[in-house]
Amino acid sequence: VQLQASGGGLVQAGGSLRLSCAVSGRSLTGYTTAWFRQASGKEREFVAAIFRHAGSLYYADSVKGRFTISRDGAKNTMYLQMNNLKPEDTAVYYCATGRAILSTIGNGQAYDYWGQGTQVTVSS
Repeated sequence: VQLQASGGGLVQAGGSLRLSCAVSGRSLTGYTTAWFRQASGKEREFVAAIFRHAGSLYYADSVKGRFTISRDGAKNTMYLQMNNLKPEDTAVYYCATGRAILSTIGNGQAYDYWGQGTQVTVSS
């Protein structure tokens, strides 16, 4: 299983970016897929997830209303549309897939495959 994240970059506050994560070796719809991020000097934190099968969406409070997670089953690719970006969104963003259930959906240990990360930098 391989995950290839892309789409990061430098953007001004208030701007938008769309991250992509192409998955090979595993069907997206059969597993929970998620985005996490890790800012410099901080612990990794949950951003958003799509629950397996049902496709229910979950977001961290800090991004709710600004970020949208989605997936394209035909392309086996997941996305994170990020709008109204803030400097505090600056981090390396990672995509992940695994057998997370609802009670563990925000726990990185519930995901067994990770992408390499893509840097998002938001300037003020």
